[in-house]
Amino acid sequence: MTAEPLRPTHAGPYVAEDLDRIPDLPPHTELIDGNLIFVSPQAFFHLLAINAINSALERTVPPHLLVADRMTVRLDEKNRVEPDVLVVDNAALGSILQTGFEAADVLLVVEVISPESRTRDRKEKPGRYAAAGIPHFWIVDNIGDKTVVEVFKLDQDLGSYELVGRFDGAFELEEPFPVALDLWEIDKRRS
Repeated sequence: MTAEPLRPTHAGPYVAEDLDRIPDLPPHTELIDGNLIFVSPQAFFHLLAINAINSALERTVPPHLLVADRMTVRLDEKNRVEPDVLVVDNAALGSILQTGFEAADVLLVVEVISPESRTRDRKEKPGRYAAAGIPHFWIVDNIGDKTVVEVFKLDQDLGSYELVGRFDGAFELEEPFPVALDLWEIDKRRS
């Protein structure tokens, strides 16, 4: 069976709302600077990391917050991205059918690095998240066959993220809310 070709409604540049209007977009399509970005299939590490981070956050998230994965965040008119995991204010969930959130409602975004997304997740997205005012940002990466989490906090005065810590193994954080993470949940699956 042959898949139907993608039929964008126009040649671009696109705006954030187009992600909801263009029929048959591939899953996890992002909009960066008005351009559609199609993601490659994920590696198993990516899936393990998303599940472990999601699980750790779910165990400790305060009741007024919601943990979601692979939902889009509208940063501005020409940028609507899809972090791997995000924490958002419950009040931002207006409908079970909504496809994303506004950046102002997001407390934390987590990007799990894939080979094809390394530049985007490490160099492009942090600046965009900071400019949109998202207070906390984490990068999860596979470094030397170990899972490493880099934790960043937005410096409001500078408008950029500062590194809070780089962790592997088990660790605890107090911000954005108390959470304990054991990266062994990911690393034990490597054997």
